[in-house]
Amino acid sequence: MRLSPRIITALTTTMCASVLLVGCASSAETPAAAEEESPLSEFFSSAYGGDLSPEEQEKKFAEDEREREDLVAQCMTEEGFEYTPNLQPTSTSMMAGGEEWDPESREWVSQYGYGMINYPGRDDMPSGDEGEYVDANADYLESLSESEQTAFNEALHGAPMDPEEMPEEGESMEWDWTTAGCYGWAENERGVEDPSASEEHKPLMDAMTAFYEDMGSSPELTDLDAAWSSCMADAGQPGFSAQMDAQNSINEKSNALYEEAGETGPDEAAMAELGEEEIELALADLDCREKTDYQEKRLDVQNKQEQQFVDDHKAELEAFRADLEQGS
Repeated sequence: MRLSPRIITALTTTMCASVLLVGCASSAETPAAAEEESPLSEFFSSAYGGDLSPEEQEKKFAEDEREREDLVAQCMTEEGFEYTPNLQPTSTSMMAGGEEWDPESREWVSQYGYGMINYPGRDDMPSGDEGEYVDANADYLESLSESEQTAFNEALHGAPMDPEEMPEEGESMEWDWTTAGCYGWAENERGVEDPSASEEHKPLMDAMTAFYEDMGSSPELTDLDAAWSSCMADAGQPGFSAQMDAQNSINEKSNALYEEAGETGPDEAAMAELGEEEIELALADLDCREKTDYQEKRLDVQNKQEQQFVDDHKAELEAFRADLEQGS
């Protein structure tokens, strides 16, 4: 199912909100708090395969991708091009060897920090060509002239959008299969619709977007972040107004190292130094979360707010979930 950017953001937040409080958890053994579903994530879990095992989810994803790529190949052939179904490895497992993702454990944080630079199973990840994305059509595309390459890409994805038609920052962009090339045609042939883009569900989508935008500004969470921020300043880590700002700061520095390095990749020494900085920051963060009961209090506020949202919009949510399940 292809969803608009707006609903992807909202539903990603919904499905992962509990986990974000303690970091991304693996399908292996996880802390009890991370396993609990919030009211909205529980509402939508069945529509998004939450009742399937990781293996069943991977199998379903692979089947969907094979069907999509076969249709794309059919379309591209009709457009006069060669096209090999571009299938990639489907494993979504984040961990190796059953290692636990446990950012509430001091031992774990002392080794991995937030799990951004170093993480469980990192040494077991595929290296070299084995773990890289390989475009099955790269050689064929390279054999075409520049004008033919342009025509190939437009047939595959549709013509580039006029910059003047691009949505403003924060606005969603409705997806039109008729302008999305063979990928759009394939999605339409599969009968995959986007309920979030329909006029029927627009009021709910707008309400969900506003709900998550406003959640962090509630007095309860503002006070909680203020207590955590004061604790961090006392620990020699000032400048963070909200708990997620600490983790985001490492992500931003990591991205900067990659951008500066270009194709050669970031300097290993610089990344190792950032990894040490990450651990130091994450340990201070863990101390302050424990001192302020951050995880428990934030989850309690979130669950109450989500339950109120469910109560206020139950009929619309049930109608939306029904459309999601019909198209899944």
